[in-house]
Amino acid sequence: MSARVTSWWLVGLLAVVLAGLAGFAVFGSWRQSAIVEELAHDSANTDAYQEAAYALSWEMSLIQASLREPHGEERWQLTAVHTQAQGALEKMAAVDTDHPKITAGLVQAHRTLNSEVATYLRSIDLGDSDTAETTLEYTIEPAARTIMAAVVSERQRHLDDHTLLQSAAQDESRVLRWGSGLAFAASLLVLVLFAYSARVHRRQVETTAATDPLTALPNRVAFAARTGRAITEEASHRRRRHRTRRGRVTVLVVNLDGFRDVNEQLGHVVGDRLLTDVSRRLQDAVREQDVVARLGNDEFAVLLRDADPTIGEAIAARLTGAFDEPFRIDELTIDLEVSIGAATAGPGDGVPALLIHADTAMNLAKQQRLGFRRYAAGRAGDDSDARLILLGDLRRALDNTDELTVNYQPKFSIGTGALVGVEALARWQHPTRGPVPPAEFIPVLETTTLIDRFTEKVLTQALTQARAWLQDGHRVPVAVNLATRSLLDTGFPDRLAALLAETGVPGDQLCIEVTEHSVMSDPTTAIATLSRIRALGVKTAIDDYGTGYSSMSYLRRLPLDELKIDRSFVKDLTTDHGSRALVASTTDLGHTLGLTVVAEGIEDAATFDALRELGCDLAQGYHLARPMPAHALTRHLRENTLLAA
Repeated sequence: MSARVTSWWLVGLLAVVLAGLAGFAVFGSWRQSAIVEELAHDSANTDAYQEAAYALSWEMSLIQASLREPHGEERWQLTAVHTQAQGALEKMAAVDTDHPKITAGLVQAHRTLNSEVATYLRSIDLGDSDTAETTLEYTIEPAARTIMAAVVSERQRHLDDHTLLQSAAQDESRVLRWGSGLAFAASLLVLVLFAYSARVHRRQVETTAATDPLTALPNRVAFAARTGRAITEEASHRRRRHRTRRGRVTVLVVNLDGFRDVNEQLGHVVGDRLLTDVSRRLQDAVREQDVVARLGNDEFAVLLRDADPTIGEAIAARLTGAFDEPFRIDELTIDLEVSIGAATAGPGDGVPALLIHADTAMNLAKQQRLGFRRYAAGRAGDDSDARLILLGDLRRALDNTDELTVNYQPKFSIGTGALVGVEALARWQHPTRGPVPPAEFIPVLETTTLIDRFTEKVLTQALTQARAWLQDGHRVPVAVNLATRSLLDTGFPDRLAALLAETGVPGDQLCIEVTEHSVMSDPTTAIATLSRIRALGVKTAIDDYGTGYSSMSYLRRLPLDELKIDRSFVKDLTTDHGSRALVASTTDLGHTLGLTVVAEGIEDAATFDALRELGCDLAQGYHLARPMPAHALTRHLRENTLLAA
C-alpha cells in the first residue's frame, strides 16, 4: 500500500476518533447543561423552603409573644407576618413542582391554622388567658410544629439533592476537560496528517486538472496557461532586448475533418480510440520543444516558439502529412484529414485573442478546403480587432434578454392575399452603437460556435411567440433561418425536437430555411439533417435560390417544402427579361417538384402583379409589409388588417 493511501487511512481513522470524541463532548455538554438546569431548579426549591421556614418561625414567635404581651408591638405585626408566611408557602408550592401533594397539604394546613390563631387572639382580647394558653399549647403549637417539621424535612432533602448534583457536575466537568484535551490532540494530529497528504497529493491533483483524461495531453486550461506564460516571457524579452530570446509565440489549431461522422456511425468507443491514436500521431509529428494539447472534442492545438513564425507552415505540413496513412482500429480502416489554422501573437495580443485568430483561420481553411490557413489581420474574411470586440459584445448580448430580439416579416398568398406565415428576423440593439445590421453580426457568429447559442435563442423566441399566437386563436407558421454549422450538426434535430416539446408548438407551425451554399458544403449530411427535421413535422425551405450552384440531382433528393427565389432576381422582374425568365423557370421547377414557390424582396405593385401572372405562390417584401415586432403583428392579427396589397 502506498504512503499516500496509508496516510489517508490514518487520517480517516483519526477523523472517526475525532468524530467520536466530538460526539462525546456534545453529549457531555448536553448532560452538564441538564445538571446545571437541575441545580438551578433545586436551588430555587431550597430557597423557597428556607424562606417558608423563616416566615413560619417568625410567625410562631409572634403568636407566643402576643400571649405574654397582649398589647405589645408583636400583637400588631402578627397579621402581616401570617400573610407573609402564607405567601412563602404558596411560593414554595409553585416552585417545587416535583412534590405537589406535600406542598399543597402544607399550604392548606397553614390556611386552617389561621382560624385557630384568630380564636386564640380573640381569647387574649377578652382577657381569657387560660383559654388562649390552652389553644396555643394544644392546637396551634402542635400544628405549627408539624408544618415546620415538614418544611424543614423537605428543605433538607433538597439540600442533599443539591449537593449530589454539584458533585455530578464536577465529575462531568473533569470528564469534559479530558475529552476536550484528547479531541484537541486528535485534531492537531489530523491536521498534520491531512497537510502531509495534501502536500503529497497536490501535484497529482494539479496534473489531473490540467490533463485531458482520454489522450493524456494537456487540456484547454493547461494549454492556455502555457501559452500565457510564453507570451509574457516574449514580452519581457522584447522589453529588455534579451539576446537569448526563445522566439515568437505561434498557435496552431488542428481540427479533424470527418471525425463527427466516425463518432456517430461507429460509436463513441471507436471514436475515443481514434482520438487516442490521433494524439500520438500529432505528438510524433512535432518537435520535442513543441506543446500538443487537446482543446476539446475533435480539436487540438500546438504551441510553437520560433524566431521565424513561418516555421509554423512547416510544422503544419508535417501535421497534415501525419494523416496520409489511414487509422486502423480492429478490423476498421478510417481515413481522416485535418484543417489547420495558425496565428502568431503580436504586441498586446492575449491568449483569448490568439486562440480566436487561430480558430478563425482554421474555420476558413475548412470552409475553403485549403487544409491550412494563417491568420492575417488585414486579409479579407479574417478577424480584425473590431471583429474581436464585436464577438465579445455578442457573447454578452446572448446573455442579455433585451438586446437580441426577433422581428417578423409577413408572407402572403399571392392568389388570395391572405397572411400565410412570417419569417423570423433577428435584430440586435447594441447598448452604445444602437441597431447593428444582421449582415454585420451574423457572418461573425457563423465563424464561431456562438452561432449555436444564437440559433437556439432565436428559435426559442420564435416558437414561444408562435405558441402565444396559437393561444390567441391565430395559426401563424414561423420560418427561421439555419446556419451552415447548425445544418451540419447531427445533434441539431434532437435539440429542435426538445424545443418544440418545451414550447408546445406543433411541427407544422415551423419552417426551417437553409441556403444552397449550406447544403452544397456537405450534401450528404445536409440531406440527413433535413430529413430528420421533416420527420418532426417541420417544413423545410431553400432560401436565396438562384445565388448558389446547387445540382439538380441534389435539389431533387432534398426533403423540401418550399423554394424561395432570391430578391436579386425578383427586384428586376419587370425590367429585365433574364430575371423574368429565371423566376418563371424556377416557379415551374418548384411546381414540378411539388414545392411551394416563395418570392422575397417585393418592392412595388408591378412586381407583385407579375409574380401573380407567373404563378408564384407566396410573396414577402417591403411593398406588402415590413418586419415588425411581435406586439405590432399581434395587433394587426386581432384587427384583421394584414392582407397583401
